[in-house]
Amino acid sequence: MDIFILNIETATQICSVALSKGNEVLAVRQSDEKNAHSKNINIFIEKVFSASGVKAADLSAIAVSKGPGSYTGLRIGVSSAKALCYALDKPLISVGTLQSMALGMAITKQEKALYCPMIDARRMEVYTAVYDAVNNMIKEVEAKIIDEHSFDDLLKEHKTWFFGDGAAKCQELLKNHPNACFDKDFKPSASYMANIALQKFHKKEFEDVAYFEPFYLKDFIAGKPRVKGLR
Repeated sequence: MDIFILNIETATQICSVALSKGNEVLAVRQSDEKNAHSKNINIFIEKVFSASGVKAADLSAIAVSKGPGSYTGLRIGVSSAKALCYALDKPLISVGTLQSMALGMAITKQEKALYCPMIDARRMEVYTAVYDAVNNMIKEVEAKIIDEHSFDDLLKEHKTWFFGDGAAKCQELLKNHPNACFDKDFKPSASYMANIALQKFHKKEFEDVAYFEPFYLKDFIAGKPRVKGLR
């Protein structure tokens, strides 16, 4: 039986939707347009169905990037995924955002190295983790404040790729390590979720649609209103 999974990535600045058949990505649509996830996501879902010829009823599951990442982006993606699961009576799969980024980079580079995805948090803080070339987690997901000694233990012995929108602001601090490599062009994509989602599908690692919440890592802090007269 063919396994069709709709993959949704909205945890980062990229809004991305991919439809996969087994390990094969049949169609993907994505955009880095700022603050446009809510506008684009349903359009992208319709477009991947149209491009692939797969019908919504044919889906085996819906996978969503669970975070960490943008609070608003995660809410949009998870809400959309849950709505589809309810409407189609399909299981929900969650995929770690940093894990799928690391897998995508490892596929791109094809090197026996370590892969350190970084999502911009605030100031010199990033959401990050470290994975090896076959996507095994080496360092747990954390909110990390970067300084010139960050990752000294890993960089001493391992070539390490840093990437994602949090890596650029760290490059100046880490660039003097001979084993530190940076890729400024990498972009997260729902297509990188497909293999992880398929493995979880086979293991029946499904989420409770009613109670599943994104992995925010840190509590949401609302900004101060900037309306005249409000303090």
